[in-house]
Amino acid sequence: MAYQTLQQEYLQIPVVTRAYTTACVLTTAAVQLEIITPFQLYFNPDLILRNYQVWRLITNFLFFGPVGFNFLFNMIFLYRYCRMLEEGSFRGRTADFVFMFLFGGLLMTIFGTFVSLVFLGQAFTIMLVYVWSRRNPNVRMNFFGLLNFQAPFLPWVLMGFSLLLGNSIIVDLLGIAVGHVYFFLEDVFPNQPGGGRWLKTPSIIKMLFDTPEEDANYNPLPEDRPGGFAWGEGQRLGG
Repeated sequence: MAYQTLQQEYLQIPVVTRAYTTACVLTTAAVQLEIITPFQLYFNPDLILRNYQVWRLITNFLFFGPVGFNFLFNMIFLYRYCRMLEEGSFRGRTADFVFMFLFGGLLMTIFGTFVSLVFLGQAFTIMLVYVWSRRNPNVRMNFFGLLNFQAPFLPWVLMGFSLLLGNSIIVDLLGIAVGHVYFFLEDVFPNQPGGGRWLKTPSIIKMLFDTPEEDANYNPLPEDRPGGFAWGEGQRLGG
C-alpha cells in the first residue's frame, strides 16, 4: 500500500521535472556506489571533440557532488523551482519547457568553456530559479526565516549564501546570466516596440512532447506553498 502511494506521488510529478531530478539522483547514487566516477562525467571539451565522449555534454548537468548538505540543498531547489515552472508558466507547454532546457544547456556549455567549469548542474538550477523569480515578481520570499524579500531577489540571495559558504560565485553568475538571456528573449523583447519572438520551439520537439489533452485528474503543486520548506518559501502579496 505504501509502495503504491509512493509510486502515485512520484508519477504525479511533471514529466520533465521527474526525468531530470531522477537522473540527478541516480547519477549521484552511481558515484556513491563507485559504479562510475566523477572523472567520467565532468565537462571536458577536448575529450568531447577528440575522443567523442559526447555523453559529457549531458552528464556534467547531472552530478552535484557527493551526498551531503550541498547536494540536498541543490536537489531541493532544483525539484521545487523546476516543478513550479513546469506547473506554472509552462503548464501544458512541455515542449517549450524542454526547449528552454536545451537553450539554457547550450548557452551554459558555451560559456562554461571560457570559465573552466566542469559541472554545470548548479548553474542550471540557478537559471530555473531566476526565470521563475522574474515571472513571479509579486511573491514574497522567506529565506531560512532570516530574510524577507520579493522573488526577483532570490537568485542574488542564493549567490550571497554561496559566498558565505566559501563557494565560487561564478556558477551563480553564469546561471543568472543565462536565465536573464532566456527571460529577455522570451518575455521582454517580444513585447518591445519593434521586438519579436526569437525563441521558437522546433516543431519536432512539439510533436514529441506536447500532448493534445491535459489530464483532468492532474493535481499540481500549489505555487503559494510548494513543498512546505522554510527556505525560499513564497507568499503572494495581497493573498
